[in-house]
Amino acid sequence: MRPHQIFSAMSPDKCERVMGRIAEEAPEVFRQTVASAAAALKFRPQYLMKQPMPKRVASIRRALARPGSDPLAEELLAIYFLKCRLDLLTEWLDLMELDHEDGMLTADETPCPEASELEEKVARFRRGKDEDCDLLLRVFAGQTAINWPALDEILARSDA
Repeated sequence: MRPHQIFSAMSPDKCERVMGRIAEEAPEVFRQTVASAAAALKFRPQYLMKQPMPKRVASIRRALARPGSDPLAEELLAIYFLKCRLDLLTEWLDLMELDHEDGMLTADETPCPEASELEEKVARFRRGKDEDCDLLLRVFAGQTAINWPALDEILARSDA
């Protein structure tokens, strides 16, 4: 699932919660996102900034759900986990035994683990019952730097 598809599939409530956290913990990023969304939707940024948060987030979600918005959507989701949910991100990276510094992968390549091992670790990660577990797995799988077909398959099965 590509980053724009993640936003397209995301519920309005979840998107509002994610954007609310970004607005609180990375306000400059949120302002830049509003400006980019406004440009994509052919709005003036000032108009969008003056809208109530639910309407503003709905417009951002609409803009990020477009296929051409993948780079911005990927960056925004990365910022969400690096700034707002670092605890969950590091839990996943540690479980997968991936070298990282504060959530940023340090290796140039991240080879896909064996399917059975990956399936067991994904199940263990999901047992934590955090509301962002599935979102993190989809964001991780959707990164351009990650090519883990086994994870894509696990996520596709859970969608069915």
